[in-house]
Amino acid sequence: MNDKIVTGKILKERGWPEGKIIGFAKAAAQALSTQGMEREVILDKLDEVRASPNEYLEDAVFAAVASESLRREKDAARLLDDTIPQETEAGEEIVSTLREAPLEYSVWGAGGIDAGAVEQMQNSLRLPVSVAGALMPDAHVGYGLPIGGVLATHESVIPYAVGVDIACRMRLSVYDASPVVLGQHKAKYSNAILDNTKFGAGKTWSGKDRAQHEVIDEVAWKQTPLLRSLQAKAAEQLGTSGSGNHFVEWGAFELETDSTELGLKAGKYLALLSHSGSRGVGFKIANEYSRIAMSLHPRLDKAVRHLAWLPLEREVGQEYWHAMELAGRFASANHWIIHQRVAAAAGLQEIASVENHHNFAWKEKLENGEEAIVHRKGATPAGAGVLGVIPGSMGDAGYVVVGKGVASSLNSASHGAGRKMGRKAALAALTKSMRDDYLKKRGVTL
Repeated sequence: MNDKIVTGKILKERGWPEGKIIGFAKAAAQALSTQGMEREVILDKLDEVRASPNEYLEDAVFAAVASESLRREKDAARLLDDTIPQETEAGEEIVSTLREAPLEYSVWGAGGIDAGAVEQMQNSLRLPVSVAGALMPDAHVGYGLPIGGVLATHESVIPYAVGVDIACRMRLSVYDASPVVLGQHKAKYSNAILDNTKFGAGKTWSGKDRAQHEVIDEVAWKQTPLLRSLQAKAAEQLGTSGSGNHFVEWGAFELETDSTELGLKAGKYLALLSHSGSRGVGFKIANEYSRIAMSLHPRLDKAVRHLAWLPLEREVGQEYWHAMELAGRFASANHWIIHQRVAAAAGLQEIASVENHHNFAWKEKLENGEEAIVHRKGATPAGAGVLGVIPGSMGDAGYVVVGKGVASSLNSASHGAGRKMGRKAALAALTKSMRDDYLKKRGVTL
């Protein structure tokens, strides 16, 4: 069978329901296939459309799938009784009445944050399970919780407040070499990256090129049918970098003073920096448990539909937590493999490293001593003394930081330079010459 054809049988095996939506999905898949997109990538994208149909109602390829998904959701909601709690696949429906007004929260860089992100943050703090929140200076609109949003909840976890790319992270490796070598042996260091990771949606390793790591053999993959189905995907994607704003790059790491945290003396070092997450594994976990969470809250206000939560006292909440933590270990192993392979190809030995992740939920104590689930979606943990990496925009410096433990930020910091517009808007508004001029002023060439 052609490895690009998406059949009704394949869709049904992935949980798609009978009906017109199958035909619409197949038509969309055919359109993408003619563009050269691989089947697994197409299937992942269709799952994303089904999980977030409102975002694709005006998309030329996915509008019919999105419209039919919404129609089916509305039909399902009408079947629910207006007063009697119903049983879903994850248990009894949850009462989802919002607060009339949001809880108070702190904001950093308010002047540079768009109104949509602020509105999303305020809506998240109207949830009955919310207990605290904060908004970072690089915040922008996301699904449900804004990217750059920090939300603490009571005994509940919100899949979309964690995010689709679960445990996305930064890793910096420092080497006992001068960054001058990058200019002296450009091809060597460029090829060390290009030959030892893969960029692009759906990219995998096969045969002898597959990496080995103990995370792939964990018994945790056997705990649920979903995780069992993802173990093979994890094995073939281990050591890949994905697409979008994910990257692996060489650079100069400069210390102005000696660092006891890193065990390094002041000076300039060659360094490798990467940004990526749990790949297809995290994507599938996020979409499946977001779907289940929304099924538990059929009457939840549409403004916060993507903030449907899973109580940790229920089995489904524990399942998601288990899957999220496994995705986190997988994402960390992914970076470790990339850095080990690239360093070996370049003939380097790591002398220090820093790693931190975002798009995750942690069990932490708030300033008042209350234990809460702290979601950091595109936000970096910054507890007192905690090391982190905050990258700049392309062509600008990033920084290794030490957390101050600011309670009003829920011990959090930004996870990047932020942005004024999304990638599609930037492509429409910025020309290639504008980009090149920007980079030239910063001494960067492509």
